[in-house]
Amino acid sequence: MLPVEPLLRSVLFVPAAHARALAKSAAIPADALIFDLEDSAADEEKDAARESLRAHLKAVPRRAGDPLRVVRINPLRTRHGTEDLLMARGARVDAILLPKVDGPERLREADGALIETDAPTTLRLWAMIETARGVANALAIADAALHYRLGALVVGPNDLVAEANLRLSPGRSELMPWLGPVLIAGRAAGVPVLDGVFNDFSDAAGFAAECHAARDLGFSGKTLIHPAQVGAAEAAFSPSPAEIAGAQAIVAAFADPAAAGRGVVRLDGRMVERLHLVRAEALLARAHFIAIQSRETTP
Repeated sequence: MLPVEPLLRSVLFVPAAHARALAKSAAIPADALIFDLEDSAADEEKDAARESLRAHLKAVPRRAGDPLRVVRINPLRTRHGTEDLLMARGARVDAILLPKVDGPERLREADGALIETDAPTTLRLWAMIETARGVANALAIADAALHYRLGALVVGPNDLVAEANLRLSPGRSELMPWLGPVLIAGRAAGVPVLDGVFNDFSDAAGFAAECHAARDLGFSGKTLIHPAQVGAAEAAFSPSPAEIAGAQAIVAAFADPAAAGRGVVRLDGRMVERLHLVRAEALLARAHFIAIQSRETTP
């Protein structure tokens, strides 16, 4: 069975207050674009940024295979947040990203506001987990009962590092206790979890290494701050040729008539169980889905 959720390997932040960045975003082949009305816009820029984004979303047509459109709004209890949400709903974006979600009540507020506007049921809410309380409440957030389903948890490592007064070393081992609860919550609730940004976009090797480490930890993808990071992120969060070959071998081993009714088979000197077959089938389905998406986005 093919994955029902969209690919979220590469998720690029686009500052809505920057006209040039908005214009360039129409040609960026990321899996999703987060048009940011919060951190990247100063208070005096927020109204103009919202109107610029409204015009951009209206002017740029949607095509099959285009990136998902996500809008990060300001906190909903502010004037800017309410106006941002109404604009995003009217622009028929794919998801609305809520900043600094520290408990399920933040999601329920946005959910209720969208119900009042009769937003399409395909709309998703995304939640930024970037505070200590948000990490502590990660499972309650991921499990929140909503009309507009939770589409992703997005880790905000810069805010977490600042709040926890961490001093990071290469590999971010100091941050792992903060990432773990969010990953576990996402897996338990069936919600994708996105790793946070890598700040030094000039360090391609460091970025690639962090992407692969995030994939090993179980993240579904990574948020990005520069278009040049898209390719490396998608490579890291896509099945490799070796993984595909290994999965095909497992499927073939269980398809052998000699393995009929067996829970365990021997493959290349190791014992392989049915749970490995389920994982192999899921990996092949993902690889197939990626191939289909690639064909759709090829001019």
